[in-house]
Amino acid sequence: MTRLTRRLVVFVAAVWLLVPAHARADEIRVMTSGGFTAALLELLPEFEREARHTVLTAFGASMGGAPDSIPSRLARGEPADVVILARPALDDLMAQGKVVPGTAVDLVRSLIGMVVRAGAPKPDISSVDALKRTLLDARSIAFSASASGVYLSTELFPRLGIADQIRGKSRRIESERVAAVVARGEAEIGFQQVSELLPVPGADYVGPLPEGAQQVTIFSAGIAAGARAPDAARALIRFLSSPAAYPVIRKSGLEPATR
Repeated sequence: MTRLTRRLVVFVAAVWLLVPAHARADEIRVMTSGGFTAALLELLPEFEREARHTVLTAFGASMGGAPDSIPSRLARGEPADVVILARPALDDLMAQGKVVPGTAVDLVRSLIGMVVRAGAPKPDISSVDALKRTLLDARSIAFSASASGVYLSTELFPRLGIADQIRGKSRRIESERVAAVVARGEAEIGFQQVSELLPVPGADYVGPLPEGAQQVTIFSAGIAAGARAPDAARALIRFLSSPAAYPVIRKSGLEPATR
């Protein structure tokens, strides 16, 4: 190596060290639960274009023992920089040391909704009493294995006094959108986060659960323990929680956590 070449190498290295971390092209691995998937996929191209980072996504439920759930993925040691899931599940991962404490940022508020097969009559769920009648009259019911389904099966159905009556016709769906099951005719009605119901063809959205039966879920992002690109991961979370993301968030059936 000549003296000129050595000087050039040193100069380039010095310039590189002066470049802010956020200007370097990193690969960010994101694990996200279904509630934020539609918004994330629409927002990522703008982030990648502006930040010059590349984002790789993996999908899974916020909770549960399915092999593709986020807790299962992390337990297997799958690499991640950012995890996005229901806030209670994120808090559990922080307690387990899977997510860096103090990095959680609330992104969106999510409601639970109901679908029927495309073209089918839309039952009345405008009140708690109407929802209860619809559940009792339905031939079959599907709900998510994640946050919304856990709430329905362990809190709402028992509170309505119908848990035993509908247990035999209820189905817990893992690793698939509930609306897809309804679209195939395998369940008459289905419940999941609204943002997970809207994108599925072949199913008609009926509406959100009524006041008195609804549960708001906060979906949050955090930096995974052992993240390979923590600075780029923080930049992504800042973008997803910024006002620039609000129109897409609302379009997907969610509300920004900070309004």
